[in-house]
Amino acid sequence: MIFTSDNWAGAHPAISAALSAHSNGFAPAYGASDLDLKVEQTFNEIFEQQVAVFFVGTGTAANSLALSAINRPGGVSFCHREAHVIADECGAPEFFSSGSRLVPVNGAEGKMDPATLEAEIARFPEGFVHGGQPMAITLTQATEAGTVYQSDEIREISRIAKAHGLPLHMDGARFANALVALDLTPAQMTVELGVDIVSFGGTKNGCWCAEALVFLNPDMAKQVPFIRKRAAQLFSKSRFIAAQFDAYFENNLWLDIARHANAMSARLQAGINSSGNARLAWQSPANETFPIVSKALAKQLTAKGAMFYEWSPPRSGSHLLGEEEIMLRLVTSFATTSEHVDQFIDLLG
Repeated sequence: MIFTSDNWAGAHPAISAALSAHSNGFAPAYGASDLDLKVEQTFNEIFEQQVAVFFVGTGTAANSLALSAINRPGGVSFCHREAHVIADECGAPEFFSSGSRLVPVNGAEGKMDPATLEAEIARFPEGFVHGGQPMAITLTQATEAGTVYQSDEIREISRIAKAHGLPLHMDGARFANALVALDLTPAQMTVELGVDIVSFGGTKNGCWCAEALVFLNPDMAKQVPFIRKRAAQLFSKSRFIAAQFDAYFENNLWLDIARHANAMSARLQAGINSSGNARLAWQSPANETFPIVSKALAKQLTAKGAMFYEWSPPRSGSHLLGEEEIMLRLVTSFATTSEHVDQFIDLLG
């Protein structure tokens, strides 16, 4: 019963098979192989237009290089207060973008509130050299709270971004989970809503190490080859990232994996809702579940083999916990089975 993180899961068997299949022989390095070019074309197809794709090793690298590519002197990017980019990346986005800053924006359940976003941007009036200048907005899809921005919510944030002349970046570490939760195509969740750049994650969704930085407007990416090289993210044997993505996209495996992970999370949430010993902090349509349990029950679950993280409630949810209660985070993946879920629910009592 391992619900700690989708990063704990191994590689999907089809991904492992693809890595083995491409491990022999020779192929041009640094992204020039036929397989690399094939996968780049696949990205064009799934986003339904010409895009610029850059393979990197981690989601943190993708986010950091995305912001580096659109950096401005004294640059300020806006994100949710609990977004991964500001809370869990050890200052990498600021470091790689030569000292730009991330400004937190409040909002319930992991999503930026548009009015609050407008107010934060207004704190940096044009021409006020001492405060710096806005350079981007970055939203996380799915969010760190397991929620997803609906189409109209992304469209509204995009409208704000365009009104202020700011690129809109989407941190898609769990891109596929959000996509299937909304039942949209990649183009519908990004291009059609005004997103400019996507950190496209594969690692959390069954890959071994496969992340991509996707510029939906290739003209914005002219300096990225040099930025990526300088950041030590240009893999010589990039065919091994390409091989993972090739298997990932074949026969829509990536969507099937995400549907399974989301379904296991929904099964968890249904069991928690029916339990008299736990309750949900909020409903999560993606693959993260946040139950509230007593501290005593959490210890019992751990003693009986359940693995999870104790999670700090968001600032907007500090009122959710009683004195003897804690919040847990349960994450499902391709490797989660219904038996794992049902066993956990049984332990809740």
